[in-house]
Amino acid sequence: MTSINRRSVLLAGLGAAGAGTLAACSSDSGSDVNNALVNPSGSPVAAAEKKRKGTGRRQKLTLTAAPGMIDLGGGVMPRTWAFDGRTPGKEVRLSVGDTLVAELSNQLPNRTATSVHWHGIALRNDMDGVPPATQTAVRAGSTFTYEFVADAPGTYFFHPHVGVQLDRGLYAPLIVEDPKETLAYDDEWVVLLDDWVDGVTGTPDEVFAELKQGMGGMGMGESASSGSSGMEGHDMGDMGGMDMGGDSESPSPSASASSGGMSMRFMLMGAESDLLGGDAGDVKYPHHLINGRVASDPDVYTGKPGKKVRLRIVNAGGDTAYRVALGDHKLTITHTDGFPVQHQDVDALLVGMGERYDVLVTLGDGVFPLVALAEGKNANGLALVRTGSGSAPKATVRPKELDGMIMSASQLRAADDVRLRSAKTDVTYQIKLTGGMDRYNWAINGRPFDMKGPGANPILVEEGRRVRLDFVNDTDMWHPMHLHGHTYQLGDSGPRKDTSIVLPRKKLSVFFDADNPGQWMLHCHNAYHGEAGMMANVAYRA
Repeated sequence: MTSINRRSVLLAGLGAAGAGTLAACSSDSGSDVNNALVNPSGSPVAAAEKKRKGTGRRQKLTLTAAPGMIDLGGGVMPRTWAFDGRTPGKEVRLSVGDTLVAELSNQLPNRTATSVHWHGIALRNDMDGVPPATQTAVRAGSTFTYEFVADAPGTYFFHPHVGVQLDRGLYAPLIVEDPKETLAYDDEWVVLLDDWVDGVTGTPDEVFAELKQGMGGMGMGESASSGSSGMEGHDMGDMGGMDMGGDSESPSPSASASSGGMSMRFMLMGAESDLLGGDAGDVKYPHHLINGRVASDPDVYTGKPGKKVRLRIVNAGGDTAYRVALGDHKLTITHTDGFPVQHQDVDALLVGMGERYDVLVTLGDGVFPLVALAEGKNANGLALVRTGSGSAPKATVRPKELDGMIMSASQLRAADDVRLRSAKTDVTYQIKLTGGMDRYNWAINGRPFDMKGPGANPILVEEGRRVRLDFVNDTDMWHPMHLHGHTYQLGDSGPRKDTSIVLPRKKLSVFFDADNPGQWMLHCHNAYHGEAGMMANVAYRA
């Protein structure tokens, strides 16, 4: 692609509405509580599972979620929760059609329940790992076995879906390989990005407790009135899956403010980004990691000049978008969220929480910084690519590519073989993103999700229908919107995705085929926005 001035490309398309034919229209989510919903373990789910093409091969593993001390490099050794004592957890790699059999053993402290969500995998509903909607949370001292066919190749990851456990160390990459892969490359490097607070300045639960107080009493922050109906955010840890935090493994006291003044240990003020349309994030993170390493002591990929490497980039963060570039190199985007796109050469890419990008890069000779700039937060993660002699750059290095041509999904086009077939839209739902920092009352359509009644107020769909979702961001902040169990297409010919950035005061239209029955979460992948209530149930009518 010819070089186009950096930000103009991104800003032109990030919040644009997809052009699609509007057929049947519903102005709000289906609210008839008398509608019977498909049970996550019901016969339609079993029937859909039988249609998946499997190899018959079964890969078994055990995931032990437990507290422990981990080494992030540079002398940073926090106590956190992790799978099998490491963060990120050990990579899981399958071939298309293989069955994953994963036993989760919950050894977390203080009777803390947990789960595993297989982010981006269109799997059977009762294996999606979302208490209490699709399963009962796995109680401490108990086990639960996830078993499903992974029938779509791509770059995925897994993490808990209870409380704000996403912002601990409980995550790992999941790669589904395609035996018919047409990309030609010499090697792969999986790159996991993460913003880190746990065990350093506090715990995610303490972060959330402070954020929930809002900024209304401080006379600052944006209005919370935009479509939010004045509803306060819900603490979604009320159920058996409650993530209590404040356990004996944590070094810091509770951040909850008593009467009077408000704590400001974790809240980030003044994080601004043109790329994200304004407010870039809520949370101060002491570290930004690439593959579990701090910038002062980075992970190193060793290769040879001239070799072509596939980078599988995953943003596993809780509250940070990353602008990613490799110094002195161009990146060729080949996939996003597991699905191929028409190849696009760029200097840098913007990756929201929950998004994944695959890129190809032909390596030069020397030592090069792979930088994940924490967008709007004046900080970065760092890894190194070493193919020859040379000294390592400083931890704060800013390659010129970060200010070159930056791209996000809205400028990409789906590869021809994965573009949705042309079809009439059967139903359209407006998904208003509402709330604000003033009262921290994030919600969808002004209604915070109620964990005590996950089947209430569903967005109703019917199997076999083409569905359009119009994300309308009524807030002053960007939101990475993630749909479980499906991939949607941005507009008529945009990429196939399951997580997309929706800019403030903008609209984004996406389309998907209702081909995976069950009850599926649609939520902001900012861990704290989702927990506050920006979540809804996309449920199939029985």
